[in-house]
Amino acid sequence: MAVRMYHLAVDAHDISAQARFWAAVLDWKVLYEDEHEVVVGADEHALPGMCFLPVPESKTVKNRLHIDLSPDDRDAEVERILALGATRIDVGQAEDATWVTLADPEGNEFCVLRPKRSLMD
Repeated sequence: MAVRMYHLAVDAHDISAQARFWAAVLDWKVLYEDEHEVVVGADEHALPGMCFLPVPESKTVKNRLHIDLSPDDRDAEVERILALGATRIDVGQAEDATWVTLADPEGNEFCVLRPKRSLMD
């Protein structure tokens, strides 16, 4: 393979808080932190990771790219992630949707799906 996904870059006001939220959601750890970036991942050799970068502007529109999470138990994970600081949001999903749409503490949308076994499931 000529290229691999290295990390997902996330713009944030409070990069430390955002990094710690996502590290807790994904059961990852903070691997590097300074005032210009915070990197989280499962470990320093497990790709991809997430890199949080400071920006002055606030989020104003729906994300064009978002994260989908596949848990063992969707409802239990939704409750756990809400307790970490996420909020439920409505982006027009049907009431019988098999996923739950949440926003992280800075308003970035992400979905908690029903359990998946493959990328085609």
